[in-house]
Amino acid sequence: MTIASQHELRQQFRSLLESSQCYDAASVFDPMSARIAGDLGFEIGILGGSVASLQVLAAPDFALITLSEFVEQATRIGRVARLPIICDADHGYGNAINAMRTVRELERAGIAALTLEDTQLPPKYGHKISDLIPLDEAVGKIRAALEARIDPSLSIIARTNAGQLGIPETIERVSAYQAAGADGICLFGIRDFEHLEAIAEHVKIPLMLITYGNPKLRDLRRLADAGVRVTVNGHAAYYAAIKATYDCLREQRQLAAQDMSAPELCARYSTLEEYRIWAREFMDAKD
Repeated sequence: MTIASQHELRQQFRSLLESSQCYDAASVFDPMSARIAGDLGFEIGILGGSVASLQVLAAPDFALITLSEFVEQATRIGRVARLPIICDADHGYGNAINAMRTVRELERAGIAALTLEDTQLPPKYGHKISDLIPLDEAVGKIRAALEARIDPSLSIIARTNAGQLGIPETIERVSAYQAAGADGICLFGIRDFEHLEAIAEHVKIPLMLITYGNPKLRDLRRLADAGVRVTVNGHAAYYAAIKATYDCLREQRQLAAQDMSAPELCARYSTLEEYRIWAREFMDAKD
């Protein structure tokens, strides 16, 4: 893919953000899935951090994947993609200076946008997954990310889990990220339209919403009216691929069918319980 076509995809993504519609992003995890999504007419694809960890490392979403490993996968996808790709860049793989390098590496990978979140990563043992870094530190990361990009059409989206907190705290966060110059705000933990609209009225830039199939947020027209331009409904395509692989290989070995769900398979083959044991043994300060 040439630099010009990368730029065109970034401009295409910005046009989607500036439109009056809401688009459902396709979860992509390798070059083939990206080509399929484009062929089926999806306007946007997203490479999730949890999916990348499973696909590259066969490891759970414990912030184990490194920047170089993530960028390698993003590059493989960006090389063939014919639709704009958003990358879930987690916390930028460190502090604000690390986030600058993350932006530069992912920009070269050919993506159209990336999200940077304010979650405390790697998570401390025994703490909530919604623990956030201080607001001034999070703002510094967004400002650093904007400084680092070379192509101004690359979109930097500030993601916050403050949706799991109170509405005033959420508004404070999104307002600060907007003032810092973020191209969009990604919200996680929104419960329903009343919750969304109470926050959205304070946001003047495009919104991205992680819904994970929340039935209370399925109205694309109403989402669009609230300023939402991108929704992420989870990563069902990847889980379906894992399930299909498992079932196919069992049949090949002439083993009896075993009714295991895709999440159960991912937990088993990412050795999730083993990682939990290690966390308790080596990270629990109370022991």
